[in-house]
Amino acid sequence: MHMNDMVLVSIDDHMIEPPDMFKNHVPAKYLDQVPKVVRNAEGVDEWVFQGEKTRTSFGMAATVGWPPEEWGFNPGSYTELRPGCFDVHQRVADMNANGVLAQMNFPTMAGWNARTFAEGPNKELGLVMLRAYNDWAIDEWCGAYPGRFIPLGMVPMWDVDLAVDEIHRAAKKGCRSISFLETPHVQGYPSFLSGYWDPMFKALCEENMVLSLHIGAGFDVIKRPPEAPVDHLMVLACQISAITAQDLLFGPTLRAFPDLKVALSEGGIGWIPFYFDRIDRHFENQAWLHDAEDFGGKLPSEVFRDHILACYITDPSGLLLRDRIGIDIIAWECDYPHTDTTWPKSPEFSWKELQDAGCRDDEIDKITWQNACRFFDWDPFKHIPKDQATVGALRGLAKDVDVTRMPRAEWRQRNEAAGIGIFT
Repeated sequence: MHMNDMVLVSIDDHMIEPPDMFKNHVPAKYLDQVPKVVRNAEGVDEWVFQGEKTRTSFGMAATVGWPPEEWGFNPGSYTELRPGCFDVHQRVADMNANGVLAQMNFPTMAGWNARTFAEGPNKELGLVMLRAYNDWAIDEWCGAYPGRFIPLGMVPMWDVDLAVDEIHRAAKKGCRSISFLETPHVQGYPSFLSGYWDPMFKALCEENMVLSLHIGAGFDVIKRPPEAPVDHLMVLACQISAITAQDLLFGPTLRAFPDLKVALSEGGIGWIPFYFDRIDRHFENQAWLHDAEDFGGKLPSEVFRDHILACYITDPSGLLLRDRIGIDIIAWECDYPHTDTTWPKSPEFSWKELQDAGCRDDEIDKITWQNACRFFDWDPFKHIPKDQATVGALRGLAKDVDVTRMPRAEWRQRNEAAGIGIFT
């Protein structure tokens, strides 16, 4: 195998939702109440819903077209962004330029747990907009290019019965996963151990859908020094995935739902061998704490492998220990358009790490597409033949795509001249 022969399916990317996303998906009587983008006097685009404003911190969430010295938490406008952040047609062009066959895109404006809809005072209106969001994401964003996106939805966190209903509704539309909080208890919701979410887990199993738990919402599980810089959040985020795994594994969840599938999105893989050593030693050594059948006659690490898919962007140490982790539970991700993304050189980054780790061709296929597609029960070649889905074939379609990084001011000038990113 050569680099251009790889097939890349990324199960962690993000979309910066276009402001007109709701217009085709809500009943007419709600059109004047949909979330809207308003550009303020400082030229900053703000989402407004139920009277609350959310600043668009593009400095972290959509840096893919900017030089690194312009990254940060500063807000901005759609006209400053690489259009692939919010335009599905340009996104596919950027995917081709990066040799990526398919993506699964997490929300931005709504938060990974539908926060924008959950925190408003009118929950009935929030539910209307959440369902409209899912319809847009599945039917319009993913539906525009069948075979290029794995549909991901959200559920109303404020009512588990409504969450069950939405899972069944979204499943009928082809949704393969829901995005959820990795540690719901730190946001004031019941924990995974509480039993409150059991009806939701049951619905996911019935629909053969994946519970996708993205890093970033569980920071409060760590009590950081008040002087701690933002580096603490960005570096320690992956360690929170271990806390999430512990809640699921040593709580009743995975035992109660043997068919439940969980993806630890952007959690990395290098921590897993140590975690396996620790939990297996603990289980065998501290036998007085557990019934011998607590894990169905298996070691905790084996139960982890039965249920959990671990995802990484770059992780050279983890790849060296792939056999200790389990070659069938490792999946690759790109993280477009965030600061951590390897776009537009994802094939080069991935190929080097896989080669440095001595991965065989069959192992490369498992990591770059087979494991993810099996786990999400998604056929990567239903719409695009495999020989047209490789890095080389896709890049051949994108020879005219300019991947040059440009300052925000230059993007603004170009986009405004072309009428891109201006929504009225």
